[in-house]
This record gives sequence, C-alpha cells and structure tokens, in this order.
Amino acid sequence: MLSVIVKSALTKYSLPCQAVFRAMSSSAGPSPPYTTLAISQPAEFITHVELHRPDKLNTMNKAFWREMVDCFNEISENPDCRVVVVSGAGKIFTAGIDLHDLASSVLQPEGDDTARLSWNMRKTIMKYQDTFSVIERCPRPVVVAVHGACIGGGLDLITACDIRLCTQDAWFQVKEADIGLAADLGTLQRLPKVIGSRSLVNELALTVRKMYADEAKSCGLVSRVFADKEAMMAGALEMAGEIAGRSPIAIQGTKINLLYSRDHSVEEGLNYIASWNMSMLQSQDVMKSAQASMEKKSPKAMVFSKV
Repeated sequence: MLSVIVKSALTKYSLPCQAVFRAMSSSAGPSPPYTTLAISQPAEFITHVELHRPDKLNTMNKAFWREMVDCFNEISENPDCRVVVVSGAGKIFTAGIDLHDLASSVLQPEGDDTARLSWNMRKTIMKYQDTFSVIERCPRPVVVAVHGACIGGGLDLITACDIRLCTQDAWFQVKEADIGLAADLGTLQRLPKVIGSRSLVNELALTVRKMYADEAKSCGLVSRVFADKEAMMAGALEMAGEIAGRSPIAIQGTKINLLYSRDHSVEEGLNYIASWNMSMLQSQDVMKSAQASMEKKSPKAMVFSKV
C-alpha cells in the first residue's frame, strides 16, 4: 500500500532541498488509507512521514497508534525506501497524546476482577509502546524534524528516531507527571541513553519543565538547530539524501549495530558486528564503494541494488 501512496513525481536527491520541501505541501491532507499521516516520496529512496492532524495540534489518537505501526512495518519492507524523514504539519510538531480519544480504553479497561483489569491494561500499554518501538526496529534510518512544541508522546516518538533536528522555536516537555502518571511509552527508557545525563533526565521528568532548542542541542537531544521550519526541512532532506546515496547494506547494518551496541557491552557489540559482517562484507556494495573511493568519486555516484 505504501508503495502506491508514494508514487508521486520523483526527484533525484541532489535537487535543491528547499525546492523539494516546497513541493512537499501536505495541503491535500492525510494519505489514504491513513487518516493521521501524510506520506510522500520527495526524492529517490526518501520517504516523508508527516503527522497530519494540524487542527488538533497533531495529537495522537487511536487511529494514529494503528497507522504508525502499519506505516513503519511497510516502510521496513519497502525496497524503494532507504531513509525516512518524520515531521509535523501545522503550527507545532505534536501536543502529545489525545487524552479525550484514549480515555475510554486507558481509563476504563475491561475485566471481571483486578487481575484481569490489570492484564488488559498491560496489553493496552504494550500496544501503544509498539507505536514508537516500530520506528526503532525499522532498519531504515529515521530523521525527525521538530518545530514548535514537542510534548509528552512527542518525546516518546523522537527518542525512538536515529537523528533529531529542530527549529530555534522548538521546545520539549516530558508532560506525563502533570496528568498523574509516569511516562510509559519509551521516554524514561530512551531519553537517558540519548542525552547521557541521568540528573538532567530526572529534572525534566520530575519538574515537567520545558527544554528549549539551545539546551536540547547542548545536551545532545538534537544534533542541529535551524532558524525556521523551511530551513530545517531543507536540511533534513539534504541529510536524508546523503544517507540514501550510500550502500543500503552499509547504512542498515550501521543502524542495527549502533542500536545493539547501545544495549550491550563493548565485547558483545564487537562479537555481534563480526558475525554480522562475515556475510555482509561479501556484498557487491563493498567493491562499488571502494571503486568510488579510488576514483575519488562520491558513493552517491554508484548504483546500489535495492534491499
């Protein structure tokens, strides 16, 4: 289905990125069958996933949870996608979870007794966790571009992405304590590993204060800050083009091994990459990339088979 959605007029990833961004207008709304996401292919091998409930500040409703899983599962198997850019439509990136929409399933679980109520609540929480874990499991690198507010569930989403960019007016907030719960969809597990300071994570989660763009960059939550959304999207697409132009075997293997190393010891990581590369070093991509290097060409000049 995704391959049908993104059959727009393709442009080569070397085209001027600001022109490509302007061509990515989501004014037509979400991409059927999705009701909360607009999917496009702004350049070859690049898929753009846009959160698209601008009239609701891109809050995350029941449809969003299902559609994100379906979308990224399909992206993971799509040979025409080598990198993903995620952004939000409208005034802000996302205001987080749509509490009104989710109240019935989260606050009123089914069950005849405490054990069954609790078991069903656990299943519901784990289903929502998968909405963001599916991004991390996707072998394609995911670049997320944040403008304006990124609240609550927005942190769960962006910490599951590989590269985070933002605008100068962006701000981030671990909001869950303000609504009477501990964040349970990934922020408390991933954010400490993203920014490396447990004291700062504790402060953000316990005080619910806002973190603005300059602090987000200084602590490592984002790697680049842009003046405005247009400049950020142009930068995101340029970065995506650099990734898409290289060997998909090398790129996907790099992402998978970086994630493995995050959660394992150095020794375990070295053993894993040795086992990984004993087969992956036998790809044609190694010879093609070496040829490009000897000829002083960019790897983007080479044609790599789809994966």
